[in-house]
Amino acid sequence: MAIRKRILVAAVIVYALATLTESNKCYSQRYTLKEYEQFALTNSKNLKVAQERINAAENMRKAAFTQFLPNVQAVGTYMWNQKNISLLSEDALLPIGSKMADGSFGFTPDQISNKWTIIDGQPVPLDASGVPFDPKAEPNKILWKQYAYLPKSSMTYDIHNVFAAGIGFTQPLFLGGKIRELNRIAKSTENVARLQLDNSREELIINVQQAYWTTISLINKKRLAEKYAQLLETLEKNVQLSINEGVATKGDLLNVRVKLNEARLALTRATDGVALSKMALMRVCGLDLNSNYSLADENLTQEEYLSEQHNFIPRDYDINKVIDGRAEIKELEQLQNISHSQVNIARSRFMPNIIASVNYLTTNPNTFNGFENKFKGMFTAGVAVTIPIFHFGDRIYTLRAAKAEERIVNLRIDEVKELINLQVTQANFKMNEAVKRYEAAHSNINAAEENLKLAELSYKEGLISITDLLGAQTAWVSACSDVIDAAIELRMCNLHLRKALGMSNIEEPQN
Repeated sequence: MAIRKRILVAAVIVYALATLTESNKCYSQRYTLKEYEQFALTNSKNLKVAQERINAAENMRKAAFTQFLPNVQAVGTYMWNQKNISLLSEDALLPIGSKMADGSFGFTPDQISNKWTIIDGQPVPLDASGVPFDPKAEPNKILWKQYAYLPKSSMTYDIHNVFAAGIGFTQPLFLGGKIRELNRIAKSTENVARLQLDNSREELIINVQQAYWTTISLINKKRLAEKYAQLLETLEKNVQLSINEGVATKGDLLNVRVKLNEARLALTRATDGVALSKMALMRVCGLDLNSNYSLADENLTQEEYLSEQHNFIPRDYDINKVIDGRAEIKELEQLQNISHSQVNIARSRFMPNIIASVNYLTTNPNTFNGFENKFKGMFTAGVAVTIPIFHFGDRIYTLRAAKAEERIVNLRIDEVKELINLQVTQANFKMNEAVKRYEAAHSNINAAEENLKLAELSYKEGLISITDLLGAQTAWVSACSDVIDAAIELRMCNLHLRKALGMSNIEEPQN
């Protein structure tokens, strides 16, 4: 039993060690700049939102296209009514007369009970009081012998339960061009969404590259701080030996230790800066902030860091092509198309609308063959034309507003073109300044290294004081730091210049 427990414990320990080793292996893995860019493209929430905007715009474009097609719909309804419909208020008696020669309704003397008299040689009927009357002017005085009985119930119709159903389609024939312009607006909106996605992707890549190379520069500064601290530690030991031999003073040692403390503080700041910069890179890439991934280029020397970088600077470009190729101009051009379509839609309100329709309708009760409580229906087809005439200038004002919006977009395009021209010029100037600063810094570091060698040799020979040696070391550290700053500035200026020229997707020069 004890042996089994030992075996189990050993297995658990082996598994834990294997897991820990694998974890350390994962966190010590190095990734290149392109791999970090891929992390950012995969994990970015902004890009996912931009992609969803494209999906929405694409579906709106498809929905706009369906307006060209007929609209088929079915409808059904039921209604309960409290009362029926009756065409008579009470039972009716209809007199029975004759059709006269002229086609009118009349009577013969044997069809009425009125007595007659002769006036001016013409027979005239007498009313119940014996007074002559005109039957056409006073038909109510006619005493009919026969009546047709019309009961109220025969003219009462059952509408307690009414059913109706229909199916049909409508097809727009001409709407003044509204549907065509709506489709153009939908297409332009989709293009805007795609341009915004591309612009977001480019901005993200720039942020990743900036965070990546900033981290590299801080790593170089950290190494410089370590090297400087080691240099001062060695100098401290040498000065201590010189004090023991009576060559140096205690003041010299104190000066060295002050510089050493400053170097150690600078190293601490550089270490913290590297950690924070890596966290910023992880955040841009959508990775865990506490991830300890390494950078593939962090072991580059200063010479390799940006060697021949100025050879990759864009030199020849056509500013007009640059402006036309910028995403901002392309997006504004799509907005220009949308505003132009809005003008056409406003203008279409002055035009007639023509719509054709075909329907089938069935009802219960129906009146196709008398009044029946049965389902019966019929087909209908027709064309409807609507012509706008007058609405107190509403259409004119809407058209003027749409034209004003179109002019606004045109003015924005002109303004953005000027700003892009200015941006490219400024980026080009900054690039040239960065190149000169890098070249000057690279030249200064050679002089600083030579000066440091001479200072160390002179100090050993007793020709200069410890203060002069510390000054030479400080100048050397400052020159090295300037080279690192100039290198990162050169790379960032190059990056922003290519972005201004619309060349941000060009591959980075390989070191």
